[in-house]
Amino acid sequence: MDSSERSTIRSEQKSRKFLKSLIRKQPRDLLLVIGTGVSAAVAPGIPALCSWRSCIEAVIEAAEQLEVLHPGDVAEFRKKVIKDRDLLVVAHDLIRKMSPRTGDTKPNFFQDCLMEVFDNLEQHIQNPVVLQSILRLMERGTMVLTTNYDNLLEIFGQQQGKAMESLDLKDKDKVLQWARGHIKYGVLHIHGLYTDPCGMVLDPSGYKDVTQDPEVMEVLQNLYRTKSFLFLGCGETLRDQIFQALFLYTVKNKVDLEHYMLVLKENEDHFFKLQADMLLHGIKVVSYGNCFKQFPEYVQDLTGQICKEKKNPTIC
Repeated sequence: MDSSERSTIRSEQKSRKFLKSLIRKQPRDLLLVIGTGVSAAVAPGIPALCSWRSCIEAVIEAAEQLEVLHPGDVAEFRKKVIKDRDLLVVAHDLIRKMSPRTGDTKPNFFQDCLMEVFDNLEQHIQNPVVLQSILRLMERGTMVLTTNYDNLLEIFGQQQGKAMESLDLKDKDKVLQWARGHIKYGVLHIHGLYTDPCGMVLDPSGYKDVTQDPEVMEVLQNLYRTKSFLFLGCGETLRDQIFQALFLYTVKNKVDLEHYMLVLKENEDHFFKLQADMLLHGIKVVSYGNCFKQFPEYVQDLTGQICKEKKNPTIC
């Protein structure tokens, strides 16, 4: 983005009003839910970070290049990516094909494909504005969870001298510590992390031990009742089976809650329908603009407003 584009975007955003109910939140009362939109804004040079579909396509391409999938299987999976609506099922089948023993730590080709796709992530960080904003809020007590497999936030945070930790649902003790606010720079990956393929979760059966643990479920669901979730770069998160099981299925009176979701407003009719639908989940949908390029600066300005409203702004 050149300076003239950046200037135009920022001038448009300066006239935009932010919801008072959001910017008056204390950072410690927020929980950020990070989706693929954040990674896409930070590292646009890696297509696999842009969406679930792009990630699966990249893994298939890597499998073809590494010759770890039969050409017939490659063609079949490419058809499934185009035709099937449930991409989680496609991803699950792809993993099983390349690593029939994903329940343990035995060798598998899926890990090799992931390493090929996500190799040297730190070299691809082009626009760290969103990550800087997230770290700014984390410094004040905002919690973070993500549906992403990448660890761009942790990599960037470590570069800034932060004691970042990547957490997944397998480690009960760590999850409980994080949920209780004891891991300041912890990022909970509810689908797992690409560096640990055996910990990646793609369907409800993959985390049944978590959902069957009443202590973990109560602590996690209590977050949805007591924190204001702010969805950043999330498209279909509420349809995500894992997110639903962890936070939505048993949480009652969701309409009485107050969460927020930043979205791209491409179509007014679709946008206002989404607003009405999401209010049933206690989520206020907010547009960051009509162009994805506006997303990083909007998040930066929003973070500034949240900090500006606080009694001790110097901490920000």
